[in-house]
Amino acid sequence: MEVIKRQTYLDKVIPFIDSNLIKVFTGSRRAGKSVMMQLVQNELLQRGVGQSQILSLNFESRIDGHAVNAEYVWQRIRETADQTNKRLYLFFDEVQELAEWEKIINSIQIDFDADIYLTGSNAKLLSSELSTYLSGRYVEIKVYPFSFKEVVQMSEENNRPVDKHQLFREYVVKGGYPVLYNYQMSHDDEMIYLNDLFNSIILKDVAQRNNIRDVALFKQLVIFMMANVGNLFSATSVVKYLKSESRRLSTETIYNYIDFCKSVYLVNMIQRQNIIGKELLSSQNKIYLTDHGLRQAIYGNNQRDINQILENIVCVELQRRGYNVSIGCIGTKEVDFCASRNNETIYVQVSYLLASDETIEREFGSLKAIGDNYPKYVLSLDEFDFSRDGIIHKNIIDWLLE
Repeated sequence: MEVIKRQTYLDKVIPFIDSNLIKVFTGSRRAGKSVMMQLVQNELLQRGVGQSQILSLNFESRIDGHAVNAEYVWQRIRETADQTNKRLYLFFDEVQELAEWEKIINSIQIDFDADIYLTGSNAKLLSSELSTYLSGRYVEIKVYPFSFKEVVQMSEENNRPVDKHQLFREYVVKGGYPVLYNYQMSHDDEMIYLNDLFNSIILKDVAQRNNIRDVALFKQLVIFMMANVGNLFSATSVVKYLKSESRRLSTETIYNYIDFCKSVYLVNMIQRQNIIGKELLSSQNKIYLTDHGLRQAIYGNNQRDINQILENIVCVELQRRGYNVSIGCIGTKEVDFCASRNNETIYVQVSYLLASDETIEREFGSLKAIGDNYPKYVLSLDEFDFSRDGIIHKNIIDWLLE
């Protein structure tokens, strides 16, 4: 199996190797966090670190049944330390599965000379628990499923013919989970894999962890969110939908369920922002999926709903590039994305095709209404350049490959 090096993520972690900061890779299941741990270990070995200095434990693995026991973990660390009088490099995969892991990590920092790397599939990993024990002593590296650029790189490294338009059509359908590109699979097998992954996230990571009794109703809510990617979302709309299905959930429970989905990196809730006043607007946010391939497997229709999927792809790509993303509102007009990082801001409109004067006016008009001088982009699948009035038009595929 060929493994893409994912240099973008390596570049983020390399400056912190051998620092006192704990390195934490976060992201959804099967997004490639374990591969990143292996890539860091390869980097260490190339630097002359001995294999005996490295201890790697996966707390979801059934091979070593003791790995979920804190006392056993401590014993393994002690054995590794006794074998070498040099610094230890400790890699703990899916650390949220280890009871009281926070106390263990804190103790390791006190008792050993160790460089520590963790992965976790739950956003709460870095909330109350970690901040209590390790305040200011960790750095988070968010790992996403493959970007389209990584999909193209994977094809190039495997010496497969690269037709970026064909690859993009496949990407629209199946998303970016790495295993789909590491192996040659039929479309049916790809959908089975994504379906199984979705059920694993829903059942193990959400329902069991949060004691959800009516899993079928919870799943129905998630499918509703998938269907409405990129649309204005409110608890009221969900209540109406469930009522039409003769089901019922309180507004409070709906928002709890959404928080559960956010915590396992299944969905993003993107807030709306008043561009002029810069204040965030609390009502009617939008939901996007961390990976749109799951939508195809569970709900279908990614190609039919191409506008929604393109929006989702752009939203996640902006986050992958380190932007904080919001939906822009200016008067009665709306801008798909306001994206900011450091002192940089860009505005982005997404459209399938600029097929009519009306579409062109709609997409460019919202951006023209913004009075500041930050860069403004319209992204579509058109091959011709429609740039005008200082607003840059780009082909989405070309933009994704930048």
